[in-house]
Amino acid sequence: MKYCQTDLDRAERLELQSGQFVIYTHRSPSKETENEDCLAVIPLRDDCYIFAVADGLGGLPSGGSASQITIDTLDNKSHEYNEGIQFREIILDSFEKANRLILDKGSGAATTLAVAELQKNEVRTYHVGDSKILVCGQRGKIKLNTVSHSPVEYAVEAGVIDEDEAVLHDERHLVSNVVGSHEMSITLGSTVKLSKYDTLLLASDGLFDNLYMEEIIEIIRKGPLESVATSLIEMASKRMLSEAPELPGHPDDLTFILYRPL
Repeated sequence: MKYCQTDLDRAERLELQSGQFVIYTHRSPSKETENEDCLAVIPLRDDCYIFAVADGLGGLPSGGSASQITIDTLDNKSHEYNEGIQFREIILDSFEKANRLILDKGSGAATTLAVAELQKNEVRTYHVGDSKILVCGQRGKIKLNTVSHSPVEYAVEAGVIDEDEAVLHDERHLVSNVVGSHEMSITLGSTVKLSKYDTLLLASDGLFDNLYMEEIIEIIRKGPLESVATSLIEMASKRMLSEAPELPGHPDDLTFILYRPL
């Protein structure tokens, strides 16, 4: 399942053998041009899936094309899966191949890419850029939170600023690592085991630039996934159009995948 340059009217819920997931993608409310985000849910076998979110960089040419190249490449490489190939190999090769394809276009296009490999309710993350992957428990405990490749996020990790300051920072949109760069580097996370009531979230920065982390956690930690998705959409969309200086608010394409194990 792939969605590229798509505007969904509402979140869509689907069932996997191992759990349930909800997806959503829509362009920024402030623009007439296409949605530059893409997402994919790719089955490798009954108990293993690849989730991916790519966010074509706005302000650069062909951002939507770059995000689609990454998702198409990941999808195409997944067809090469067999028992002799590790899932990690497929995913890392996809990053590298997509990077070469985008560079070969010579247009200056670039994109982020966040990938979660789900295998028997164990999650491993791979990412380039500032699309994030998050896992939280029903009580709100953060079990996984990828570090965006951006100067502002690095400042948060170093303790120079806190997360609430970061989401209001003037330079929060700067990205220091992208697919479509000769210097691209892939961050590979460790394996995290999902418990029954954990929630996995992959999202473009259209979500994390408009909601505080504590707001996201409070929304996603419990309740039916369709209701969770609706709340995220409504709150992020409202913030995008808000002019309140004390609140985060930045019109942007919004894309996310939510997953919970059965």
